[in-house]
Amino acid sequence: MTVLDVLIEPDNRLHKISKPVEKITDEIRSFLDDMVETMREHDGAGLAAPQVNRQQRIIVMELPLTPDAQENTVFKMINPEIIKRGDLHCSFKEGCLSVPGERIEVDRIADITVKYLDEFGLEKTLEASEILAVCIQHEIDHLDGKLVLDYLSPFKRKVALTKLKKHYH
Repeated sequence: MTVLDVLIEPDNRLHKISKPVEKITDEIRSFLDDMVETMREHDGAGLAAPQVNRQQRIIVMELPLTPDAQENTVFKMINPEIIKRGDLHCSFKEGCLSVPGERIEVDRIADITVKYLDEFGLEKTLEASEILAVCIQHEIDHLDGKLVLDYLSPFKRKVALTKLKKHYH
């Protein structure tokens, strides 16, 4: 497995809309493993393919399956799509590997259902709540070219970008 380079904002490649995966191959499965290794190396809870400069609808996460679960589950999702959204909202301070050093309060849907393909091409459906639902939405945002900074006011976004440019570029 390989630790991949993570793109840091501001980088225009992070704002492109990713294309669906047409065929799941051994190369895609290997890439998923590299993404998990990269996420773990950077102490992340999730990672989307655009963050490692690949414009495909692929995300990985490592989180508890339920809020009271004792251990984490690794999720590998290809072409994830939210098919149901609950009515309740929740707010978390979200970190992002492409926005290091920042934690940004984001309001999201608390309960979602996501449909995706696993690494073997099997269609799966997952009902997720709280932190797992938040993480899925955060990673799908990446697939749509959106980052947590996009939830900030223009002034706060400019301040955060100035900091990132100074420290990481």
